[in-house]
Formats: sequence, structure tokens, C-alpha cells
Amino acid sequence: MAEPSGGSERAVDKDRQLDSVRKDSQGALSTNTGTRVDDTDNALQAGERGPTLMEDFHFREKITHFDHERIPERVVHARGAGAYGYFQPYASLSHYTRAHFLSDPSVRTPVFVRFSTVAGSRGSADTVRDVRGFATKFYTAEGNFDLVGNNIPVFFIQDGIKFPDFVHAVKPEPHNEIPQAQSAHDTLWDFVGLQPETMHMMMWLMSDRSLPRSYRMMQGFGVHTFRLVDAQGRATFVKFHWRPLLGTHSLVWDETQKIAGKDPDYNRRDLWEAIERGQYPEYELGMQLIPESDEFAFDFDLLDATKLLPEEQVPVTPVGKMVLDRNPDNFFAETEQVAFHTAHVVPGIDFTNDPLLQARNFSYLDTQLIRLGGPNFQQLPVNTPLAEVHNNQRDGYGQHRIHRGQTSYFDNSLASGCPYLASSQGDGAYTHYQERVDGVKIRKRSESFHDHYSQATLFYNSLADWEREHLVAAFQFELGKCEHTHVRERVVARLNNVDHGLATRVANGVGVQPPAEESTPNNGRSSPALSQANTTMDTINTRQIAVLVAHGVEAAGVTAFQEAMRQRGAVVDVLAPADGTVTTFEGATLSVDRAITTVASVLYDAVVVAGGVRSVAMLASDGYATHFVAEAFKHAKPVAAIGAGVDLIGSLPIPKLRMANGESGAAVSDQGLLTTRDSEPGSAFNEEFARLLSHHRIWERDMAPVPA
Repeated sequence: MAEPSGGSERAVDKDRQLDSVRKDSQGALSTNTGTRVDDTDNALQAGERGPTLMEDFHFREKITHFDHERIPERVVHARGAGAYGYFQPYASLSHYTRAHFLSDPSVRTPVFVRFSTVAGSRGSADTVRDVRGFATKFYTAEGNFDLVGNNIPVFFIQDGIKFPDFVHAVKPEPHNEIPQAQSAHDTLWDFVGLQPETMHMMMWLMSDRSLPRSYRMMQGFGVHTFRLVDAQGRATFVKFHWRPLLGTHSLVWDETQKIAGKDPDYNRRDLWEAIERGQYPEYELGMQLIPESDEFAFDFDLLDATKLLPEEQVPVTPVGKMVLDRNPDNFFAETEQVAFHTAHVVPGIDFTNDPLLQARNFSYLDTQLIRLGGPNFQQLPVNTPLAEVHNNQRDGYGQHRIHRGQTSYFDNSLASGCPYLASSQGDGAYTHYQERVDGVKIRKRSESFHDHYSQATLFYNSLADWEREHLVAAFQFELGKCEHTHVRERVVARLNNVDHGLATRVANGVGVQPPAEESTPNNGRSSPALSQANTTMDTINTRQIAVLVAHGVEAAGVTAFQEAMRQRGAVVDVLAPADGTVTTFEGATLSVDRAITTVASVLYDAVVVAGGVRSVAMLASDGYATHFVAEAFKHAKPVAAIGAGVDLIGSLPIPKLRMANGESGAAVSDQGLLTTRDSEPGSAFNEEFARLLSHHRIWERDMAPVPA
């Protein structure tokens, strides 16, 4: 076919345009004013472990441009859910900090908490593989304190100057805006393979920790090492922990992908509905407290955000409890407009020279200025402190206050010197911890930041067998999505520094040559506290149970089971092929909560097939119902059958475990499959079902192991 007139000229122009772009991207890295840059991995600081310097124009330009890239939603953590509540300490911590809200156990401090995903846009799904934000705003009498954390105790990078690079790598690729809210693509893994400091965090991201069952069953961490400062000016290093009282539990990967289609608001809805039911999420605040004299007592640097402090070395001390008991009235006005900032601190809480924390202290404020339309975002109701505000800052976008008086400067005599300077003694003024700082202005990371693998190995060694299987499968899935073989190969080489067996299994799964020998011997160290196998497993409170019924169901067994589980705090839904009611074996009616076709097994924690010969026959002929049960079994959830329901279980394409025979009514449990021929199960059945459900999953019948 002849080329349309003018086509060759357009092609030449396009080539010239591409040549210009290539020339621009292939030149030396420079600032926006053309100044060439020799280091974009380390911010300028006073000495190798000193604070970041504001004169670093490259750092400020890079971060500022990054902070303003998205309008109007957050650049990161765009997808979120929030709730109000309160925090109350167990006892006074005045021997560690002068912060009033931590020093009086009779004080309940109001809080607002926002949970979020990091990479996706506001319209992405809740259950993607991602880090989760866990940010808490304490409305204290001394001002707002923001504990801006994640559900993972470490981070991808050590210096905040690398944050734009990391987020650019994990976000959808710029040429086609694909994929949304996923890390399984070339640019992220290209970055990872070239940045060994990411390996510890990537181990966490590929683990089940990145797939939380619920925000109510998710840990939170302050990530950085902060300081507590007492009334005498003495400091103690501290790491903050949030622990859910329901335990820390996760979904499985296959399940999360299906939930994203069935209910993309799964975690947001779960939080909202639990609070509406009065089943308020509860978290315990814990602290790892390190005397300043022990700053260098560890085999890693406390200022390194890619490292955690093993609990076996420094236990987590429980100091208080947070309860979330009220949903927002308006999502946009509160959850969307809430503004967190790591530099929102109160007297008694201070910073360290952690270079990532230092960068966040600049970046968060800078971000809010553009996202919320100017410097008065603190006047939005969700951000307004309970403490009185008096200063000489005036006007600007979004000014709600009507300032009175003639003066707006300090010092003045016309307003009797008001607002006056507070003192740290009588007026509770904030005073920064006095720390000696000296050093050569330098772009260089401390040698103490150079170990990138030992804690990644520690994490791997700490996992239960089923957690390791999931980890391997995650690496294989993610790298399998990468189109460039050299990207896969480089990541496998990095993993060989973590564990040779892990690297070999991942390599075999993604079609690259396994490493011939280990790069670094496994250090053999572990920390049991890092495994979810060791979390709280003694409650079924708020767990979601599906009971499958149809016409002819023996209702007495259903209602007795419902009552037994509800007394334990579980939520029981009766599901049938159609919504409304079903006619029972006894000739009465039983209300149905939902039609089976409007939900799915992945939205529940356990499944029960009710008794009744006619009911079971109808369910057995319904492909959606039989798939519902088989899928729950595949995802290692407790599955139970009552009376004739045992026959449906026996007909499914699942491993044939021991089940109750026709002569005995005793409950039989084998690998989380609980059966009884009794049409009305007794207390032994209910107790065993609750025990199985409290363990979250039955991992011994988990999905088939990943091939070696």
C-alpha cells in the first residue's frame, strides 16, 4: 500500500524528536538549571551520620518536583480508609518522656488513623500486593503528634533522596501507564536489582505481610528510630510498634486477586462495618527502648531505615492501647483531607539523624502545600489541633481564621508582645534535643549502612515453611511478569546473597540459570517474632463465616450454630442460591443474608454446609455453591459439614480426608475439615470449629508446594 502523502516527513520528524529525547536522557544528570550532579544517592549531610543540610539544592529540587507530581490525589498512599478513636497509656512514661499524653494513664487522647496502600491510585483495589500505611494523628493537649508508619518495620531505601527513584520505579510505567497498583513489572525489579539496599524490604513485600486480611489484623511500625526526651533533657532511642489485639493475619495471593474483582473495597468495607457493628478495632502501642549508651551496641546502624531491631535483643514494651470507635462522617472532608507529617511532634518526642526521616521531615509539608491548596491546611477540621493556636502567620490560600488586632509580627509593643514566647518550663514549649553535630559537608553514606543482606536472611530464616512457600511463589510471580531476562537474572543474583536455596528455587521458576554456588553463607540467625505463625490465635472475634443452605435445610442445626458462633464474636452469613428466604425441612422459613452468587468464598474466613437431604442435593447441583466450598478448601480455610452436608463434601474434587461415617454422630476433624452426621451439632463441634477458625488457616493442607 502506498504511503499517504506527507507520511515520510512525519516519520522523519518523529525520529528527530526521539533522537532529541535520547540525547537528553543519555547526557549527564543535572538539575533543572543545568548544573551537573555527581551523586543522587546521598543527600548532603554534616558528617557520615550527621543531619541533612538544607543547602543541598539538588536534594530539595528533586524532592520538591516529586512531591508536586500528582494533582489532586496523594502521590503515594492515595488509596486509604480512616477512623476516629482514642489512645490511653497503661502507666506513666514520664521517666522516658515529658510528652503529657504518654505520662498520665487517666488521659484518653483522641486519634484519627488512616490506613492505606502505597503504589495504587485512589481507584485501585484494596488487596493488591503492597506496603500498607498505618498513620496515627494524636490530638494531644500539647499539639498534634503524627506517628506516620507502615505495616512493615523497614523501608526500601536508606536516604530520602532516593525516594523519587523508588516510587517512579514502582508506579505504572510512564510510556503506557501500566500496570496499576502492582510491583510485578520491569522498572521496579530493575531498580531493585541495581539497589541492594532494597533486599530486606523486598523480602517483606514478597511475604504474606503485604496481603493483610484486614486493617484490624495488621501491625504498624514507626520504621525510624526516634528519641524520647524526659523533663531533664535525657534522651532514649525508641522504635514504635502497633500490635492488633486480634493478631496479625494475611490473605493468600490467589485469594487477593479474586477479591480485587469481587469487592475492590474489601479492607475499607471491613473496617467500616466492624466499627458500625460495635466491634471496635484495638491495637496495643509498644516501644523498643534503647539507652543512648547502646547506640552502637548492635551489628547494624540504628539510623538505617532498612534494618529492624530484633525483639529478642530489645523486647517490645507494651505502653498503651488504641481503640477505633467512630467512622468519619464524610470521606473527602476527613479521610481524604487529613494531612500527616513526620515533623508534627510534641514536647518529649524528637528526631534522630536517620537520613530517610530527615527527608520525610521536609517532604511531607512540601507535599501538603500543593495537595491541600496552600499553607492553611491545618485549619481543616480533621487537621485542627485541640491545643490553642497563636502565631503571626497570616493570609494565604484557604485562610479560615479572622485575625483581629493591629500587629502580625514579633517582637511588638502594640499588642503587649503577644503572642509571646513560651518557656520550656512553665509553658511547655518544645525544645529540641541538644546533640553535638560536626563533620565535613559530604555526600557519602556511613560504612555502617553497607550491610544489605544479613537482615534479609534473618527474615527468611524466621518464616514458617508455609510462609516460605508463599514467598518463593511471590518472587516467581513478580519476576515472571518482567520481560527483560537480565532483570530477572540480576534479582536472582541478589537473592543468592540472602539464601542460596531461595535463589535457586526462584531461578528455576522464572527460567534463568540458577547460581552455581552461594554468594554469602546463610548466617543461621532467626527472630521468631517475625513469623505470623507466632501471632495471636485465640479468638474468632469478627471472623466471617458463610453457611450454605437451600430449600429443605434442617434449620435447627443452622440456628444453633449461628448462636454459638455469634456468642464468640463471629459474623455468620446464611447464603442460598437465591436471596430472601428458604423453606426449611420443618416447613418454616429461614432468612437468607445474601445470594451465593453475589458473594464468594474469598470474602469469608470459613464455610459450613448445612444439613438437609433436599438442601444438600440442590447445593450439589449448583456449580457456584460447590466451587464456593472447594475454593475455601483450596485457600486453607476451615470447612465444616453438618448432617447430609457431609455427602456434598465427599463429592467434591478435594483430597478425601477422614469424615464421619453414617453410624456415628461424633464430630471428626482432619486437617481443618470438620464433619458430623448429627443434624444439630453439639458443643464439641462448635468448640472444634472455633479452635480451627482461631488459627486462621490450616497450612498443612495449603496450596501445593512450589516446584524446586
